[in-house]
Amino acid sequence: MSEYYVCTGCALLCDDIGVETEGNKLTKVHAACLKGVARMKGCSDPMECTVGGEKADIDSAITKAAAILKSAKNPLIFGHGNSSSQAQKISIGLAKKTGAYIDDTSSFCQGPIIEAILQDKLKTCTLDDIRHKADVIIFWGADPSNSHPRHLSRYSYFPRGEERQRGWEEDRTAIAIDVRKSSTAEICRDTRFYQIPMGSDAEFIEALVSALSSKVPKTSFDFDKKRILELANVMKKAKFGVICVGLGLVYSLEELEPLFKLMEKLNEVSNFHLIPMVGQYNMRGFNQNLFAETGYINRLKFNGETGDAEHGAEYSVVEALRNRSVDAALIIGSDPLSSLPLSVARYLAEIPLITIDPCQNLTATRSTVTIPCALGGVESGGTAVRMDGVEIELKKIVETDNLSDEEILTRITEAI
Repeated sequence: MSEYYVCTGCALLCDDIGVETEGNKLTKVHAACLKGVARMKGCSDPMECTVGGEKADIDSAITKAAAILKSAKNPLIFGHGNSSSQAQKISIGLAKKTGAYIDDTSSFCQGPIIEAILQDKLKTCTLDDIRHKADVIIFWGADPSNSHPRHLSRYSYFPRGEERQRGWEEDRTAIAIDVRKSSTAEICRDTRFYQIPMGSDAEFIEALVSALSSKVPKTSFDFDKKRILELANVMKKAKFGVICVGLGLVYSLEELEPLFKLMEKLNEVSNFHLIPMVGQYNMRGFNQNLFAETGYINRLKFNGETGDAEHGAEYSVVEALRNRSVDAALIIGSDPLSSLPLSVARYLAEIPLITIDPCQNLTATRSTVTIPCALGGVESGGTAVRMDGVEIELKKIVETDNLSDEEILTRITEAI
């Protein structure tokens, strides 16, 4: 291939993708996983521009969207994980201007991990560091074989690196800690798979910290102490260790203190890093952009007069909807009616909604205004931030009549 592109199928943002086009249509995608191919080939059900359920032109839709946000006392702006960093920054500005709540999916997934990394509370590294240096990789509550299909082959287990010339098995040890035997756990084999009861991650961490401290590990559930000691021994010997944190671990921990304790102990006896297994291609970008602007990564409410922001759990999308604190919502590249609990989704469906997305979804069917946007990394360019914090440039591949989300948000902002 004469030119390579970036896949926006997940937060790996693989940059070695070849494509073939016919006219103004992408026909073939090379090197991407099935998930990436599906993303890059676009929507099976593209969104249409509508106002009040009727087809409309883009100018009318933008005018109506601006009117909804301007008249709302407490609007919500939510989504952002599938938007370019440029669009995210404009969205933050729009939230300031309208005194809006602003949040994203990290509010109920990887947010605490990313925030701790940005606050320098957790030691991290890049995916390239993993490929070139890592000899012990732990997938904790994560199944990248399904969630990030090229993670193991491109970065973590199978590839040869500068300091790992023999690749998997000989130069790398892969370990899975999970409540079930996932596809990734199958690759790690039974001897490197640690199956623990649901919700017991904090207790298992405590036992592991004891083992790392040369103490006898204890658990309330029946687990072979010898295996925990063996795991601790492998981790102690690591020259460059990595824990890939999945949602299984995030959801199990009520607070991050056990993880802080584990990482502190590991870096007393070894050399360990942590990577959050971010899903949406630019979720981390939103967290970093909001953090740079406000010092927080999500769950904010802006004061429209002063531009100051308040932060707290009550400003999360879930709590704001549960408390019926918002009276309109702008949804960007997300489908909260499909993903949020029914108890809060019901209220979201009752208030005026604006949806900006390339594809039709459930939230769009209940929206007052729908505006189709260009598909990021295929029909529009910009930049995005990979799961490890590395900024990646996105290049446009094909043309479209749809505006980018950056252009749509700019026009809405200007119309208010």
